[in-house]
Amino acid sequence: MNYKEDDLVLCRVDKVEGTTVFVDVEGKYHGSIVFSEIATGRIRNLREYVYPNKKIVCKVLRVTKDNLDLSFRRVTAKERDEVLERHKTEKAFGSVIKAIGEKPEKVIEEIKKEHDLVSFLDEAKANYKLFEKYVSKENAKRIFEMIKEKEKVAKSVRKNFSLKTLSERGVSDLKEILDCEGEIHYLGSGMFFIEIAGKDFKEANAKMIEILKLIEERAKQKKAVFEVRK
Repeated sequence: MNYKEDDLVLCRVDKVEGTTVFVDVEGKYHGSIVFSEIATGRIRNLREYVYPNKKIVCKVLRVTKDNLDLSFRRVTAKERDEVLERHKTEKAFGSVIKAIGEKPEKVIEEIKKEHDLVSFLDEAKANYKLFEKYVSKENAKRIFEMIKEKEKVAKSVRKNFSLKTLSERGVSDLKEILDCEGEIHYLGSGMFFIEIAGKDFKEANAKMIEILKLIEERAKQKKAVFEVRK
């Protein structure tokens, strides 16, 4: 396995047995997370963090012959977003490669041998001839045109958070706290999600950080309990 301590990996939760969560790592390897690495303190409802088939980002603690010991709680929000965006970028690029009749796994693997995929794609947007090393000249231009077309579509970022108050003005306070940009939806039991759109992920994520900070400040003023969830 080409992993080392502190690497970030995208996982799919497979099952929970006893006090251990078992996951598939990037569809290739096996990993495990003990409950103490899911969250700090006592876990009252495990499904708030993980459940079968959920995709999560973890940090590698130890590498053994056939398993990765992982941590969910040690991954920061920024690290998680970067890994998810990288995965989304690779998946989108793979669909473009497939659409032009090439084998996405082969092309992406060849690019990743020499480059960081995201950085390579950023460079190739300004010079599509970089693709010609991996596909024909005709397909290189088609890839460039398809990527540019996809970029016209606005991207969005979504976050889950909890917000609770014991104030007598509970409903009014919550409305004032959540009076901000973005689509906010109530999920029940004090849980919400907010979605912010932008011309690209970086812009949408920057807006999200500002809005969550504003909500946190308002919650403190109203003595409400606010927490961003993974």
